[in-house]
Amino acid sequence: MDLTLKVWRQKNKDAAGQLVTYPVKGISPDMSFLEMMDVLNENLLRSGEDPIAFDHDCREGICGACSLHINGRPHGPERGTTTCQLHMRHFKDGDTITIEPWRAAAFPVHKDLVVDRSAFDRIQQAGGYVSVNTGGVPDANEIPIPKTIADKAFDAATCIQCGACVAACKNASAILFVSAKVSQLALLPQGKVERQTRVENMVAQMEIEGFGACSNTGACAAECPVGISLENINMLRREYISAKATSENF
Repeated sequence: MDLTLKVWRQKNKDAAGQLVTYPVKGISPDMSFLEMMDVLNENLLRSGEDPIAFDHDCREGICGACSLHINGRPHGPERGTTTCQLHMRHFKDGDTITIEPWRAAAFPVHKDLVVDRSAFDRIQQAGGYVSVNTGGVPDANEIPIPKTIADKAFDAATCIQCGACVAACKNASAILFVSAKVSQLALLPQGKVERQTRVENMVAQMEIEGFGACSNTGACAAECPVGISLENINMLRREYISAKATSENF
C-alpha cells in the first residue's frame, strides 16, 4: 500500500509543533502500525532527517506504551486494540492517516508523539497500593475470595495505564483509570483496610495533576483498549462519598 502520513512533529515541550506530511510506499497490509512507523523512520534516517519519536515497548498489547492518536481516535479505528496490535490491513491503499500525541494538559508533549504520563504514576503513588509488613509470603488460598468478586477485581486490574481514556475524553478526565485502580483494591479483603484514605488521596492527586472532570459521556470506556467498564466509575463515586462521610479531611 502507498499511504500519506500527517505526523505531529515537535522538537521539545517548549517548541511549537505542527503536522508534517510524509509519503510511505510499499507498506504490507500484514505490518503492524508501529512497524509502518519503523519503515518511515528508516526512510527519514536514510535521507538525513530526524526520525519521529514515539513510545513503544512490548509491542504485544500489554504495556500500553504505544500511545498514538490515529485519525482522531486513541489507538486507531479498531476497538479493543492497542496501537502496536493495530495492523495496516485496517487501512486502504491511498489513505491519508493523521498521527498525533495524546492531547491533555496533564500529558505534556516531550517530543513529537511522546508525552509525559508520569501524572498517572503520581496518582498511583498517592494510594494505589496495599501497605503490608514484610515477611513470609502468605499462602495463596489463605483468604477465601468469592469468584464473582475476584473476577471484578481482575477485570479492573487489567488497566494498562496507557492514557487512552484521557485522550478520548473531551474534558481530559482520568477518572476511568483512577476508578479501575481504586476498584481493584477496594473489592479485595487486602485492600479494604486503606480503602477510605486510598480513594481520598488518589482523587486529590488526580485534581492536583490537572485532569478534567467527568461528564459521563462514556467516551473513555468506548476507546479503552482493554475494555475497562464504566461500572468502576460508579464504584469510585460510592467509595469517595463513603470516605468523605467519615473523613477528617474537609
